[in-house]
Amino acid sequence: MMSVTPIPALSDNYIWLIRQDNSQGVCVVDPGEAPPVIDFLERESLTLDSILITHHHHDHTGGLAALKARYSPMVIGPHNPDIQGIDQRVGEGDQVRVLGRAFEVMETPGHTLDHISYFTPGIPALLFCGDTLFHAGCGRLFEGTPEQMLTSLRRFAELPQETLVFAAHEYTQANLSFARAADPENDAVTRAQQECEKARALGRPTLPSTIGRELTINPYLRVGTESVRQAAGMQGANDDELATFTTLREWKNRF
Repeated sequence: MMSVTPIPALSDNYIWLIRQDNSQGVCVVDPGEAPPVIDFLERESLTLDSILITHHHHDHTGGLAALKARYSPMVIGPHNPDIQGIDQRVGEGDQVRVLGRAFEVMETPGHTLDHISYFTPGIPALLFCGDTLFHAGCGRLFEGTPEQMLTSLRRFAELPQETLVFAAHEYTQANLSFARAADPENDAVTRAQQECEKARALGRPTLPSTIGRELTINPYLRVGTESVRQAAGMQGANDDELATFTTLREWKNRF
């Protein structure tokens, strides 16, 4: 059984630690800084076997050099030469083995052009989506287009609904506040917001989510619903799903 543990980092990042059957070798995803990872590994007497990178932003790669120098893990990441220290560069359709389990690589541009995500089917199915899909939200469009991001999100929506979604940031409270404005007739958003507030008051992560949950509460995955389209129409264009998505993302930027 594969388990996933959050290592809080920076101000609101999660570095996800993957472990298979209580083995000592582990994998981490998007180490934005090294000290929290080193502290966890040393405390639990674990060995860093591999690292997965989703994109080039420093809050996802900042700890890479120090971890590689200390543990010599296999580093897997996108075809972006600006990311130093990657041993295996991968893209759409590639498959990698992490701790003995096969992960499919999905190119998911939008937040950045080099963004990739890692999906493994099975029980449980796992998705490590970096800054593309958040709990009740999606990433800012720093390099990609709205069309690219919407296409990436639609690909996620086709995954099994029970898939666990491991996003890289604790943005859920802010995302749900926006979701209430963008999808005002959705009672599931209100319930999710209440659950989120309780979890954060106790210092607990709101992640992982699931694909099924996101289809229920994430306005960016619900751009075809009448409630979301009407709310978007008060802010900008809503002629079709792409126009609605574009309006939502621009609205969120200033929300």
